[in-house]
Amino acid sequence: MIVALVIGGIVALTVAFSSGGKKADRSRPSGSVTTTVGKGTTEHDRTRSATETQAKLDQLGDRAVVHYAEMGLPVYCGGTSKKVVALTFDDGPGPYTVGSVLHVLRKRKARATFFLVGRRIQEYPAVPGQEAALGAVGDHTWNHAQLTGLDENAMKSEVEDTQTAIAQATEGPVELFRPPYGAHDGAVDREVSSLGMVEIMWSLDSLDWQGGNWKAVVARVLQHVRPGSIVLMHDIHPNTVAAMWKLVPALQRLGYRLVSVPELLALDPPSDRQLQLGIAGCPGAAAQPGAG
Repeated sequence: MIVALVIGGIVALTVAFSSGGKKADRSRPSGSVTTTVGKGTTEHDRTRSATETQAKLDQLGDRAVVHYAEMGLPVYCGGTSKKVVALTFDDGPGPYTVGSVLHVLRKRKARATFFLVGRRIQEYPAVPGQEAALGAVGDHTWNHAQLTGLDENAMKSEVEDTQTAIAQATEGPVELFRPPYGAHDGAVDREVSSLGMVEIMWSLDSLDWQGGNWKAVVARVLQHVRPGSIVLMHDIHPNTVAAMWKLVPALQRLGYRLVSVPELLALDPPSDRQLQLGIAGCPGAAAQPGAG
């Protein structure tokens, strides 16, 4: 079923996915769901309309995540046909997350995705819930371990313990996973799939993890960003925080809507061909091996 959502004044056609993991027929719309606000409405009406629209988008995002988890292939980018971009932040939560990164997102009405390290949740137990309210959260292992270097039991513990900790902190399901350093193999893929999660990689590395001037981070993202980009960043570095104040409004001025990964998968889903190609299925990709 094709569902039409009016988001920020733009009608976005999205594909609803069945619980069986098969894509619905894109060729014939069987209905639409729209939320519009006319002239003369109150601020309360506008807020309610925006909340209802976001709730519908959240539902579509949940369905899309289930669909791609069942496919069992890593996702590197969206479908590249709409000006939507997913900023993603690894290795938190940390001291800059709430007062800086979340503050910028809230102020600019932008959304993002956070891949959390399990042991850090113990230090910042209230943060995952706040992150989930502004987008989505995902599993990034307990110790930021390179999973391909671990035995099976240790690998499973890294993934499963973190999924459990995030679920408890957010009181919701955890369906996204990002392997540290982008390192995964068949055993990791099977474990992630068995837990109902989809592996989310990236098509654009901001290189914020290398340190250096925040201006270089902004310039790199703006140079390489494309519709459907999944951008790798880290909310534990001061240069990332400084970059966010300039990067988010700059992307919005270019016409990009900043969405969570589930929203990206719903609004502009990657094709089966893109998934099979991996990073090569993302035009203009600028990713570094070993990051994350």
